[in-house]
Amino acid sequence: MTDSPANPLSLLADIGGTNTRVALARGTGLLRETIRRFRNAEHDSLDSVLGAYLRAEGQPACAGACVAVAGPVRGGEARLTNLDWTITRESLARATGTRVVSVLNDLQAQGHALGHLPADAVIPVHEARPTPGARMLVIGMGTGFNCAPVHSGPETRVVPPSEAGHASLPVRSTEELDLAAHLQAAHGYASVEEVLSGRGLAQVQHWWAERTGETRRMDSDAVLAAAAARDGHALEVLSMFVRVLGRVTGDLGLVHLPYGGIFLVGGMSNAVAPWLPRLGFAEALGDKGRFSNLSKSFPVSVVSDDWAALTGCAHHLMPLLEKSRSA
Repeated sequence: MTDSPANPLSLLADIGGTNTRVALARGTGLLRETIRRFRNAEHDSLDSVLGAYLRAEGQPACAGACVAVAGPVRGGEARLTNLDWTITRESLARATGTRVVSVLNDLQAQGHALGHLPADAVIPVHEARPTPGARMLVIGMGTGFNCAPVHSGPETRVVPPSEAGHASLPVRSTEELDLAAHLQAAHGYASVEEVLSGRGLAQVQHWWAERTGETRRMDSDAVLAAAAARDGHALEVLSMFVRVLGRVTGDLGLVHLPYGGIFLVGGMSNAVAPWLPRLGFAEALGDKGRFSNLSKSFPVSVVSDDWAALTGCAHHLMPLLEKSRSA
């Protein structure tokens, strides 16, 4: 593949705690046939992953590169929350051989993808009327938990990063207080991410088992499978998880006022999506006292496109490539 000034070729990567997805894009168009998945445990750095990818693709000449990282980004440097990798703009430029590079938080990339995804990849789970052009909010739930507000202007989109998963877990009931105390004892701090993540569902099950005398200890997949089989214990666990998700989503909605909609992304979001209407998500979302109607006014959807962050990287990178060409 070769680059063309009018429709440049770029390298994109979505780096999670477990896997890294890498792809090429032509302009803002993701080339889905080029997507490859790498297990992070088999590589000691992102450089190793990108080197393997570029060799497999025949060393394409790329005009730019953008990576989305599951961790905080500051000054172009990212340290992954759940992986011992450090990524900088300089290291990305060396690994890809291009000067136009960008390092984003993964939720920022998801925010840049909104409005550029297939219609059938956005599934409503709480119906409300969005305000066109208004602020939106992406909430990511997978290996970890985070959110990013999305501000769209007439010519540009701004998606500030955050680390919302490490905020304190909200407590509204005696059961939630007991869960928070359990997490505090186990980890020294009861954060949102200790419940609303892949490991979080398992931790809720372990807590609920201790509370009820259940002898089974289940991981997240086992809880979901047992709930699908109508296992009463698993349904209680999943119900608690869904209520906490609704409560946290409502809190983040009141903080950011996303009248354009809230979008749940990530593997855990998709795994629990079928259960949200059945296990009290909307009720917990709107459980905000005299602000209940406001909290319930934000439409909530689940994004099922597994490659959305790569699409967001392509759309974020394109203005940077255009600016570089005109400089």
